[in-house]
Amino acid sequence: MKITIEVDCTPAEARAFMGLPDVEPLQAEVMAEIQRRVMNALSMTDPQQLLKAWAPWSAQGMEAFQTFAKAATAGWAPSASRDKEPDAPKPRSKG
Repeated sequence: MKITIEVDCTPAEARAFMGLPDVEPLQAEVMAEIQRRVMNALSMTDPQQLLKAWAPWSAQGMEAFQTFAKAATAGWAPSASRDKEPDAPKPRSKG
């Protein structure tokens, strides 16, 4: 035997029926605070300041990083002996 019950109610009515707390005022307050913070951050956005924050290195900093990278990868340079295919064995001469 199969019994199906269909309840037609809103989510708020279902939460109230199950005894769950009403969090709509809290959610509205939190969303308003998030919106206020985002709008405040956007109003202070200066493209030049963003560029400085995203790329803090000057030309000297980039040169220092390149020197560091070259020194760090110096041992990784492939040598000529490692790149060549191994020589094929030479045939032995009879005699």
